[in-house]
Amino acid sequence: MHWNWQQPDWPKFTWQEPRLARAEQQFLVGAGTLVGAVKHLNGDEREQITIETISTEAVTTSEIEGEILDRASVQSSIRRQFGLQTDNRRVGPAEQGIAEMMVDLYRSFAAPLSNEMLFAWHRMLVSGRRDLKDVGRYRTGGDPMQVVSGAIYEPTVHFEAPPSSRVKSEVHHFIAWFNRTGPGGPELLPALTRAGIAHLYFESVHPFEDGNGRIGRALAEKSLAQSLGQPTLIALAATILAKRKSYYEALEAANKQNEITAWLAWFAGVAIEAQHRTTALVEFLIDKAKLLNRLRGQLNQRQEKVLLRMLREGPDGFVGGLSAGKYATIVGASPATATRDLVELVALGALVRTGERRHTRYQLAIPLRPVTPVVLNEHGDLV
Repeated sequence: MHWNWQQPDWPKFTWQEPRLARAEQQFLVGAGTLVGAVKHLNGDEREQITIETISTEAVTTSEIEGEILDRASVQSSIRRQFGLQTDNRRVGPAEQGIAEMMVDLYRSFAAPLSNEMLFAWHRMLVSGRRDLKDVGRYRTGGDPMQVVSGAIYEPTVHFEAPPSSRVKSEVHHFIAWFNRTGPGGPELLPALTRAGIAHLYFESVHPFEDGNGRIGRALAEKSLAQSLGQPTLIALAATILAKRKSYYEALEAANKQNEITAWLAWFAGVAIEAQHRTTALVEFLIDKAKLLNRLRGQLNQRQEKVLLRMLREGPDGFVGGLSAGKYATIVGASPATATRDLVELVALGALVRTGERRHTRYQLAIPLRPVTPVVLNEHGDLV
């Protein structure tokens, strides 16, 4: 019995609750901090953080699976679905589909999970695909559903899911578990624990012909949102993408047994790091708004273009800092004009200068907030 679903205790997962206790508490504290930060945003800024976060999750959850989407198209589709002004660009089916699924996740987070919801998400996700037999329904093929890597003639099997004949029954039990362990259910679980199990449980069943990873991560976000009573807007997929190798390693290890403390500890660290990432983004947007308001009417077109370009980099800042040469390239100005513009931006308090001569660099005059990795160690401490 090589896989978790082949073992007699499936799907009765077990874990060490004390190891997760501090992480669960920290996640709830962090959720309160994030809500407090969002309250300082005005309507336009809240709209921006919502669009920014949903589009980032849509793009990064696809990139985890090796699919690179056009971010501007995803954002345009999301804005259209929220009834907001768009640039009327033509959006491809892949961008449209993931955007629709993520917006539906945002809007219907509180709704109970159902077969119909999963089918709808799958149809959205594989919109435009012609290579799939089972669209908007669970897989029916007779071949084993395997996750493999390596050469075709010598593949490495990382996981094999239950046969198609078992999928409907397995999903029935999964949906029942998901709904009874959420708020108001008879077997309520803590936020991180439930979300981590939901993702692993769904991935273990692997009910669709394709798209299981993206739907599984959406279910983790749905679970977190239900536990908090509002859309989480945390950068879960973006954080997983940054840890993609360890993500697949942790999943593979968890697929071999039903004692899942190690998996839940890994997931807890990622979820809290994702929460930190979003809080940093909200605080950055507050500082950005204050800076732009203070500088309104004082910048020429070149300076405004460069400043907005630097602000697009978000809380991590402009990698390597801005040099006079980079400035000249961005705006198409002479070295003398670039130097004069930069001196004025420093005098206005928009940029901070560091270094001398050819090592001179400029950074935004607002705090940068790079997010450090978070790990839950064997003692339950977040380090």
